[in-house]
Amino acid sequence: MSALVFLEHHGGQIQRDSLGVLSKAAALGGEVDGVLVGVGVEGLAAEAGRHGATRVHVADDARLEAPLPQPRVDVLERLVRDGSFGTVVFAASVLSADVAAGLAARLDAGLNWDLTDLVEQDGKLVGKRPALGDSVYVDVGWSSEPRLALIRSGTFEPAESGGSAEVVRIEPQLEDFSLAATMLEQAHEESEGPSIEDADVIVAGGRGLGDPENFALVEELAKALGGAVAATRAVVDAGWYPYAAQVGQTGKTVAPKLYIACGISGAIQHKVGMQSSGLIVAINKDPNAPIFEYADLGVVGDLHEIVPKLTELIRARKAA
Repeated sequence: MSALVFLEHHGGQIQRDSLGVLSKAAALGGEVDGVLVGVGVEGLAAEAGRHGATRVHVADDARLEAPLPQPRVDVLERLVRDGSFGTVVFAASVLSADVAAGLAARLDAGLNWDLTDLVEQDGKLVGKRPALGDSVYVDVGWSSEPRLALIRSGTFEPAESGGSAEVVRIEPQLEDFSLAATMLEQAHEESEGPSIEDADVIVAGGRGLGDPENFALVEELAKALGGAVAATRAVVDAGWYPYAAQVGQTGKTVAPKLYIACGISGAIQHKVGMQSSGLIVAINKDPNAPIFEYADLGVVGDLHEIVPKLTELIRARKAA
């Protein structure tokens, strides 16, 4: 498979999801190239090589500093046309979704999105996409090349292969209309600890917390575990917690090693965003809550009593 992977980066690191997608593409066989777009990004090529990239194309230009989609579409369009890549793969994010859609329009190419797997069947690339609230999976394909694939966040884990990548510097040729938009300001929410996309441990809160002030219980437990805090859609819609922390069908998909659900009923909309977690622990006073059907460990009781005691126990264990 001749594939190109768009390597999104932030804070001097390639995003974990992008490395996971790169590892998956390399595992399918054939040469896989990566592309880095931005300013001062060449140093990230070595990391891409360790995760399976044969070559990394680097577009380093001051005009590419702002995370705007159209200049990146310009870079990828020329690269795909000149390199004759049969497949272009993206890890889902706000930016990459815009870039993938723009590239599909430029190339008149087919784009399959929200994929949870890529496999080869009878010599053809096939994508797996959840449907009907993730209750079934359907096979999707492409009728022509290049094939564009947008992979659901949290789907693939990065896997180092120990290789190295050839660095190919490319001179970006940007369209006038792509430079018409200017980013005036970029705000980042101040937070401590890892993001929910990168965290190995997530403690999530739902309406069972009772009121927004009780999210402090979840935050303290997450801090003790060195994890991140997540929330359900109901909590976010009620204004208790920011959207950036929402897990579920209309939020983010996560796959931590440990997911602790506090006061979460476990509706299908939330399940689809966290069901790939390694170990799911549910704390809920309702023994008939749907989340107990797919939790690995269930605790029936008052979370307002259980969570503080659990936090205290973890802190004591760490201090010992």
